[in-house]
Amino acid sequence: MLTANDDKDKEPWKVLKEDKNGLLVRGRGAWHQVDALGQFRYVPPFSLPVRLFVEAKYLTSTRVSLPTVRNGHGVIHDVNEGETTTLTAAGTGRPRTRYRYNYAIFSTSGFTKEAQDYALAHQISLIDLSAPDFAVLRNLVRTASDAIHAALEAAPAGERPTVHQIRAYLRGPLLEMYAEDTYLPDHFRRPLDGLAQALHSRSKLGLVLAFPAAPFVLGLASNDLYGFVNYAREHPTHAVRVRRLHHSASHPVWELRSAEHPHIYELRFSLPERVESWIVEQDEGMPSRTRYVKSSMLSTMTLYWMDGEHAQTFQLRYEPGELRLQS
Repeated sequence: MLTANDDKDKEPWKVLKEDKNGLLVRGRGAWHQVDALGQFRYVPPFSLPVRLFVEAKYLTSTRVSLPTVRNGHGVIHDVNEGETTTLTAAGTGRPRTRYRYNYAIFSTSGFTKEAQDYALAHQISLIDLSAPDFAVLRNLVRTASDAIHAALEAAPAGERPTVHQIRAYLRGPLLEMYAEDTYLPDHFRRPLDGLAQALHSRSKLGLVLAFPAAPFVLGLASNDLYGFVNYAREHPTHAVRVRRLHHSASHPVWELRSAEHPHIYELRFSLPERVESWIVEQDEGMPSRTRYVKSSMLSTMTLYWMDGEHAQTFQLRYEPGELRLQS
């Protein structure tokens, strides 16, 4: 997670800065506000350092629609078109560090079909948190948000913290990113401290981001995240089973388990609805559809696990007849 302090350059080379609304990222034509900006701790081969714009949407009655995704595409296009060189003196140039920016939108209510089509076409990652497996996470966020809104309504106008201050405070206990000038009264701190404590445990609220061989990111919900990580470490290579569940969710859910010890862990995820619909519309039966998902979209999926400063990867690979997880 980045802040403006991570940009050590001075003008005119700075690409990060803070204002009253939070972190801004410099594009070719404008500065763009971002809910959260992450950077991978290692550089993939043949790539620039990767940064990720994160936008979070908690909607109760409507899905995230096309304008939100279209705005994300415009932002990413602008920041990736930033100039590569800035003149420092007559006749000389200073190369500026380049980054590859990507965009992800998290939604608690899903996405419209138009939004999904546009996102798949332009490689905007949509992470759908509407499935029942994310209900605990959604409820925690809603409870904390309701308490914060009640405190805001009760506080005098001059004593109400900004969204930026609330985010900065929450990132302290959650990510060990303590802001020196962040102070909140007790009635604002208590719900945020409770939320951070629940999220920081990560044992029953596991969310693993996985990157398949497809233009989208998957959010995998775990019933016991440490159970999965520990088993993968003890069994660096093991076979896994993937099946499609008939679920009461708005769209089907897929489940990944160890083939030999299926009760040790379970990871559940939902494919984008437009991808899911395309698979279901095929003439083959369900076993053939499942094999297709295994052999194509999940054939080279990478799961990332951050343990302090150490980044560990888990590779899901399709071998003849089975999927195998390697760490």
